[in-house]
Amino acid sequence: MTVLGPGTQADLLSPEAVADPYPLLAELREHDPVHWSERYRSWFVTRYADVDAALRDPRFSSDRISPYRRARLDGPDADPGVRAAFGVLEDWMVFKDPPDHTRLRKLLSRAFTPRAVERMRPRIAEIADGLLADLGPEADLIGEYAYPLTSSVVAELLGVPRADRSRFKDWSDRITGLVFGGMGDPDRHADGADGMAELTAYLGALVQQHERDPADDLLTALIRARDAGDALSHDEVVATGVLLLFAGHETTTNLIGNGILALLRHPAEAPDAPGTVEELLRWDGPAKTIARLMATDVELGGRTLGRGERVFLCPAAANRDPAVFPDPDRLDVSRRPGRQLGFGIGLHYCLGAPLARLEASIAIPAALHRFPQLRLTEDPLSWHPVLLSRGLLRLPVVTT
Repeated sequence: MTVLGPGTQADLLSPEAVADPYPLLAELREHDPVHWSERYRSWFVTRYADVDAALRDPRFSSDRISPYRRARLDGPDADPGVRAAFGVLEDWMVFKDPPDHTRLRKLLSRAFTPRAVERMRPRIAEIADGLLADLGPEADLIGEYAYPLTSSVVAELLGVPRADRSRFKDWSDRITGLVFGGMGDPDRHADGADGMAELTAYLGALVQQHERDPADDLLTALIRARDAGDALSHDEVVATGVLLLFAGHETTTNLIGNGILALLRHPAEAPDAPGTVEELLRWDGPAKTIARLMATDVELGGRTLGRGERVFLCPAAANRDPAVFPDPDRLDVSRRPGRQLGFGIGLHYCLGAPLARLEASIAIPAALHRFPQLRLTEDPLSWHPVLLSRGLLRLPVVTT
């Protein structure tokens, strides 16, 4: 690859970079670690030290939906459906700064403590075993295994009826471009808005049902927190349900899919070693970039990141920084675990990280041990063409 010089534009949505972003990210990290992209009107930050520091710095604000909505969607010509969809996103905890972020995170944190998550281990293993038993000699491990496993877990956590769970795949796929930055698709906002409207309507009805018939699930807990005066509005209950149903499976689906692929391509690496999940998160995790909006001017790497400018912090680049990880492009599950940034760091460290780790630690070795002859039927594979996440569209395999 040509070294990036002054004025050279990096495109993380080029076909080559979507298929394998790591060569381009390495070029940026070495030669232009705080890179301005004219195409995306955004900064890309790729060195570990810079990404780590920025994730802890409140001047790199998570509140990027409200400014966009005010600037682009409050006018008379804005699509009302898109405006409504961004209104839901605006209530997501991940797009808020303190104190609102602190309030919402406190309400949810009790459901995701390591002890609470560990109680789910038998049920996750049961779901994984059932899905694997249903696989035929040819299968798509995303659509038939990773996605239904993770969506079932979060749906059960929230209290979504089993009969309704198949509907979430379509809604999730449509919302992905809205949330994760599929900038090459001109229709992503309209299609994502339609999916968001349908999912929000479904969750609103489910909230009403839980108000009439409380259950032992997270949605009832959110409703009770609202009614107990914990400053949680009805819209925030619905929006939080949407967030959990979307983010609660999307990231973990990609972690499981990417992880199985990595181990198929590196069969000498043990799928159930103590450090396997951490190394898979580091080597090819589901978080390609994390978006922030500058709350004020900040000097970084000799550049001035101006107030109001968008920044993509790149864990995928930071996690392969040779200044932190020896021989970073080598997958090594015996690597000393530690400082990978696959779940972020600081105030916005992924609340669902304990659950995602548990699901991956069960699902990945379960598939590889059950089908020791598992192998790919396609290569190269197709990946979601988005900026923020890294995940496979399909993982086609033969099981025997």
